[in-house]
Amino acid sequence: MTDPEGTQLFHRSMPFSERLGVEVLEHGKALVRSRLKWDESLCTLGGALHGGALMALADSTGAVCAFLNLPEGAQGTTTVESKTNFLRAVRSGYAVASSRPLHAGRKFVVVETEIHDDDGKLVAKVTQTQAVL
Repeated sequence: MTDPEGTQLFHRSMPFSERLGVEVLEHGKALVRSRLKWDESLCTLGGALHGGALMALADSTGAVCAFLNLPEGAQGTTTVESKTNFLRAVRSGYAVASSRPLHAGRKFVVVETEIHDDDGKLVAKVTQTQAVL
């Protein structure tokens, strides 16, 4: 089941996520989950979802998680660092990203995102730092 309010938040604040076809499954301070459907137009040779598409999914999901954890009075957030470990390819179905805050401070929010395939296997692990604006 998708989260229409969360999907609208993603698409309104990050139009690129709409272009990719990102759908939100749930969004809240403790957890943001979204997914990207496998599509040939997003693949590399061999039919694997492009790493850039997976990173965009993780960055978008992590950004909303950081935004939801901003300190009072902050106006926004932006990615200042992102580290991705790719563990396996996605060749069908969905890539599902789950982002959780590791640290929500006055100047930075650190978010960890895991991407899993339809079988629940870990595809990628991303740690990103978001600056508080």
